[in-house]
Amino acid sequence: MSEAAAWQWGRPGAASKPRERSETGTAFLFLLPSLLGLIVFLILPLLASLVLSFTNWQMLGKARFIGISNYVNLLTRDPTFYHVLWNTLLFTVEYVILNIALSLAVAVWISSLRWGKNLFRLIFFLPTFTPLVGLAIVWLLIFTPGGMMDWIAGALHLPIPNLLTNPNWALQAVVLVSLWSGFGYNLLLFSASLDTVPPSYLEAAQLDGAGAWRRFWSIKLPLISPTLFFGTVMTAITSLQIFDQVYALTRGGPGVATATLGFSIYRQGFGAYHMGYAAAISWVLFLIIMGLTALQFRLQRRWVHYDA
Repeated sequence: MSEAAAWQWGRPGAASKPRERSETGTAFLFLLPSLLGLIVFLILPLLASLVLSFTNWQMLGKARFIGISNYVNLLTRDPTFYHVLWNTLLFTVEYVILNIALSLAVAVWISSLRWGKNLFRLIFFLPTFTPLVGLAIVWLLIFTPGGMMDWIAGALHLPIPNLLTNPNWALQAVVLVSLWSGFGYNLLLFSASLDTVPPSYLEAAQLDGAGAWRRFWSIKLPLISPTLFFGTVMTAITSLQIFDQVYALTRGGPGVATATLGFSIYRQGFGAYHMGYAAAISWVLFLIIMGLTALQFRLQRRWVHYDA
């Protein structure tokens, strides 16, 4: 070996470069199956749906490029779009607020128990294991005209109309069923986060005279705010995509009182076979989800404390 070559190999870090390249190649081979799955099952279908939204494809026959006509018709000519959009946003706001509030309240209650914490967590988490369609069918039997809910309202002389047949109450039935089936996940998430709060902080605050509400608001809530933020973002994303409960309970009715963007995608794509129009609706929903998520990430700087 020449003196120049020996000097090159003698430099600090020169021998580690081939090793780094080898480790990078090995890591890439391990990641390749997941990367291929991501490309084949997510990225390519996403791009295909974008291209499809600019066509009039109706499943049978060839697709014809029509530019932005689907988006123009959706935003300016579809008589039900803005009603469906309003239903989706209203459901999302109601469901997210109720889900987070109920999950957090029950999690705080469970964390205060001296025994039975795991038992209550299991009980409240059990509905999340049930398939949404099966659970919605059970609730459909409860809400059906002349069913258990009508019997209870009549026995208690409550002026409550049938939830599924009344346009003003049908969406509330969907919210109730979704809340029953979905709040257990956030409850488990918040409950686990509350268990990580150092007891010394709470004991010091109690010695200083802080009450239960003050300890929760000033200590527990800031410490679990990253988990609270994660639960809020994920709950908002899933609620904007609601479909199963609407399909099983109301099929978007009465009229379009409970129709959501997710249900409209199904109805246009697999009911009317307007696949291009359904793809356009799906991209509008995608943009709404991305916009709302970006807004949440921007606002989280004001209340989420990662360095707490």
